[in-house]
Amino acid sequence: MDLRFSEAESAFRHDLRTWLDATLPVLPPAPRRDDWTGRRAYDTGWQRRLHQAGYAGVDWPAESGGRGASPVEQLIYLEETARPGVPDVGVNFVGLLHAGPTIIAEGTPEQRRRHLPRILSGEEVWCQGFSEPAAGSDLAALRTTAVRDDDTYVVRGQKTWSSFAQVADYCELLVRTDPDAPEHKGITWLILPMDLPGIEIRPMRTLAGTAEFAELFLDDVRVPVANRIGAENDGWRVAMVTLRFERGAAFAGDLVSCLRLLRELAVLARASEAVWGDGALRRELGRLHAELAALWSLTKWNVSQNRSGVPGIGGSVVKLRFSELRQRLFEAAAAVLGPAALARSDLDGLPSGRYARERLSSLSYTIAAGSSQIQRNIIGERILGLPREPAAAPR
Repeated sequence: MDLRFSEAESAFRHDLRTWLDATLPVLPPAPRRDDWTGRRAYDTGWQRRLHQAGYAGVDWPAESGGRGASPVEQLIYLEETARPGVPDVGVNFVGLLHAGPTIIAEGTPEQRRRHLPRILSGEEVWCQGFSEPAAGSDLAALRTTAVRDDDTYVVRGQKTWSSFAQVADYCELLVRTDPDAPEHKGITWLILPMDLPGIEIRPMRTLAGTAEFAELFLDDVRVPVANRIGAENDGWRVAMVTLRFERGAAFAGDLVSCLRLLRELAVLARASEAVWGDGALRRELGRLHAELAALWSLTKWNVSQNRSGVPGIGGSVVKLRFSELRQRLFEAAAAVLGPAALARSDLDGLPSGRYARERLSSLSYTIAAGSSQIQRNIIGERILGLPREPAAAPR
């Protein structure tokens, strides 16, 4: 085993770091968090810069327009772009990290030609239409229906927790096409253009005071059959491909950012004799560093093992552990900041506003992309080989 970087890998890091150092100072100021028109323009503008520099879709295959980077180069990219001041993926999250990869894995040649270049260049923004109010974490219990009418599906129903729906061009949509099939059957994955008649978008304000999510109300929306990904009634299998992307390396950038935030937090703690004198807090910071570092090593192993292009179910382990570690990290931050942790703006020279927003946001991580209970079922049944959970009673 050779743990050293090759010359090509070191050159990749150097070139990326040089480009970031030259690009970040000329970026426009970031918009307000509630300025969604501005946020779309800012995030897609950053995506366009990445695309022009050859860094868009660094983990996408070259034949799909990406960079086709090696696993080590992917990890280098994640480390370098987690630096302070580097914009995150923002509204491009759904398209770049799981809708696009699902189209690569399951879409037709025409669907790939139509959507992949526009996702990579920042021209298309996507949202997700999986969750429903009455289904909770039981995604297979979805009730939004799609009835075939010649060359279209007539869609009726409601979706919730649709990230970035208010600025999206397309939605990855799960619908029930066979109401008489068992729960995990009769589901279809559709590409939903967000400008079709019959779509109502209602933004949902979160505890953090922003509206990243929205409800979608679909009233006789006519979606072309040509927008179907995979076969009719095979959508559950396709959705599992999507969710493996969502739970795979999608949290890797957040994980690197948490390691950086933890180092910043330790500096803040050392600056206060009273805070640093709390032995229990120091031990918690040490444990968090050890656990986050171990999880980053597991993420690197998962990326290096990904030969097929579709992440394995090991991503559920990372997602489960990271979502809980993130909550512990910001609880520790609250202990370091003291009363300032309650402020939504910076106080007394402390970055309390950012930590307060991140702390509130962290509460959603044990629900987003599949709740912790669902992840434990996946790990128990598909990795450890434990007996399957008994089927739920019919609704």
